[in-house]
Amino acid sequence: MYCEISRTTQLQVEQKYNLLRRPQYEKRSEMIKKIPNFWCTAFLNHPQLSSIIDESEEQALAHLTNIEVDEFDDIKSGFRLRFFFSQNEFFENEKIEKEYNLGDTPSTTGTTIRWKEGKNLGKKGDSSSPLSFFEWLSENVDPAHDDIAEVIKDDMWPNPLQYYLLPEMEETGDDFEELIDDEEGLEEVWVLYQFQSYL
Repeated sequence: MYCEISRTTQLQVEQKYNLLRRPQYEKRSEMIKKIPNFWCTAFLNHPQLSSIIDESEEQALAHLTNIEVDEFDDIKSGFRLRFFFSQNEFFENEKIEKEYNLGDTPSTTGTTIRWKEGKNLGKKGDSSSPLSFFEWLSENVDPAHDDIAEVIKDDMWPNPLQYYLLPEMEETGDDFEELIDDEEGLEEVWVLYQFQSYL
């Protein structure tokens, strides 16, 4: 009983926190748009997400311009992921959504991806191999077994900058100021520096 009350209180705090952070996330999204290939780089640097991205998918993923995560009003009942893409040679959609309903009958629904002729990345033909990113984006996986969605919602989304900068941070010992000493890409670094305040 105590654990149930404690969990409910935790979820209420998370929900309040998410509402308070929404304006910061919106400002953060505007800053991210100024950084070329931000989300693609962050995904490729992520230890779990990078493992599901085929080499053939990287070019399509380079068109990912924004991600949004929306918790339902009752945070226990589910959440929604939104992926925004610029115009590209692979599909027509500018926005692809995946919605996770976690109530009594858990389910997943998603946007149908309108693939351009000969460009379908959602079907690799080998059902025995793990899902690649665009296969996952195309299919409605049982929420109880969808680790990818949880990683994006709980790890990538709250602080994507740590993965975008991962190689640089490892080389500089996490000293962000050292990045500013490099004149090449100074404008981008300044955007990243400002971006930190929205994490």
